[in-house]
Amino acid sequence: MTDFATRIDAFFADFFAEDPISATGAGMHAHDDRWPDVSLAGAADRLAFIDRWTAELEGFDDAGLSVDEQIDRDVILGVVRAMRFGELELREETWSPMWWVYLVGEGFFGLISREFAPLAERLTSLAGRAEALPAVLEAARETLVGAAGRPVDRFHTEKALEQWPGLIGLVDEAIAGGEAAANDPAVAAILPRLRAARDVAAEGLAAAEVHLRDAVLPASAGEGRLGLELFATKMTHTMKDPAMTPDRIRDRAEREFGAVRAEMIRIAREIAPDWLAAGAVPADDAALVRAVLDAIAVEHPDRHELLDFCRNELAGIEAFCRDQDLIGLTDEPLEIGWTPLFLRAFGGAMLSSPGPLDRGQKAMFLITPLDEDAPPESVESSLREDNDRMLRLLTIHEAVPGHYLQGVYANRSPSIARAIFWSGVYAEGWAVYCTQVMIDAGYQADDPALLLTHWKFYLRSVTNALIDVAIHAADMTADEAVALMVDGGFQEEAAARAKFDRARLSSTQLSTYFVGSLAFWDLEHEARRRAAAASGDPRGADAIGAPRVVGGYGDTPGFTYREHLEACLVHGAPPMPLLRRLVLSA
Repeated sequence: MTDFATRIDAFFADFFAEDPISATGAGMHAHDDRWPDVSLAGAADRLAFIDRWTAELEGFDDAGLSVDEQIDRDVILGVVRAMRFGELELREETWSPMWWVYLVGEGFFGLISREFAPLAERLTSLAGRAEALPAVLEAARETLVGAAGRPVDRFHTEKALEQWPGLIGLVDEAIAGGEAAANDPAVAAILPRLRAARDVAAEGLAAAEVHLRDAVLPASAGEGRLGLELFATKMTHTMKDPAMTPDRIRDRAEREFGAVRAEMIRIAREIAPDWLAAGAVPADDAALVRAVLDAIAVEHPDRHELLDFCRNELAGIEAFCRDQDLIGLTDEPLEIGWTPLFLRAFGGAMLSSPGPLDRGQKAMFLITPLDEDAPPESVESSLREDNDRMLRLLTIHEAVPGHYLQGVYANRSPSIARAIFWSGVYAEGWAVYCTQVMIDAGYQADDPALLLTHWKFYLRSVTNALIDVAIHAADMTADEAVALMVDGGFQEEAAARAKFDRARLSSTQLSTYFVGSLAFWDLEHEARRRAAAASGDPRGADAIGAPRVVGGYGDTPGFTYREHLEACLVHGAPPMPLLRRLVLSA
């Protein structure tokens, strides 16, 4: 083992001890009964950790490292620098109660969602965290007082109060699972302690909820906006690419917005006779696209059929990938289920992958159920947005060859740094990119309505970036955001209003889809150019097509999708500038 590898092992030993919840998520379970130290003393320890490892990692000279080691060093440096930004500038734990919801929720959920150890062992760890929760909540009370120039955020407080009941529900779920397995003596032995720990946690959570509602909420202000300066700095840490400033992202998204809408108008004109009654075809371009999409949206499952629909679609998608030899698949377990309550503020769907050290554990494709108390018109609007065709695309995005498959490849990476410290830009960009690749490969090519829906799906990523920048850097209002998404992006109003809320909870994250996908397309274009040049084709670079919008290159001499896609996946999930270096230097 090289000196560098030894020091990377030491870094992760320190990191996991500093952040037990991340350790659990990664599959390192030595700290499963602990919380991170979120007290003021703990903050000082984290800064010392950051300073110590920044200095050591910066001390490794390129000349003494392989290319892979240089990449790993840069990945970890990017993470610790982002940690410093979080501790000294963003300070989200001081103004966002949702920060604490995610901390507690992940601390419990990570122990019960996967069978990485015998149930009794996991319940013992859960009891330890439940018993220690009051100290965490006391730290929250002391910390959640706002930062200089930034009071506790009112919108985040309201959302935290909505999600709060789901936290103790995770412990209740674990107790129910333990009671069902009480014929195991080890499980039966831990249940009394777990029940007592549950009461301790419940009492602390109830008191914290009262404090949030009666003390924090009345004094809170704001509606989930970072402001230009903080947003721009956070964007640099999210993208790991200083060229991707908010202004540049907005400019590229505005250009793409027009190009995608033009393509949607073209397709809608072609297929309108199949979907609209004679004489009912609008002359106005936007009205035409909306009318055709409205007709397509009628075909949707019932609210209680969403899981089964996606399960059935997944089988067909995997069959297509095999038939086309598009990419190597896997049989590692994937479960499709409902999103736990504490994560439902984001709405929509998500993929939760097992940690790279938890080999063989299941990934979870989670879909947020519709609110049982929602009015019928809101339910119908949501189902129309996520109609049959949109759910097919969503299953590609979240599962195969999207997040689930990407996660499997990442967890196989020999680089522990890249397996643990995923780039969100890589992950979301991959999911958007590979959805277009599926379309280019001919997935359901006999259904032009799917193609129109696909461009609407892609347009979401474009409008995501536009509203992300405009909300946090330019004070976009709810009505302005909804108008952009509904009138400009052809989305349903219920989905648009939910996305506006999500944007205020997840600054910079909504830009990762668009920015990451563009980086993948730039990389594919360069790979095609090099393949064409190496093939000896007399056309050279002219052998590459010139599509109207992203994708659609057609055949390129010497280029195959399976080879290229797997070349992108085998390096873990590094930031996109580092991935480009790895792929093009191979």
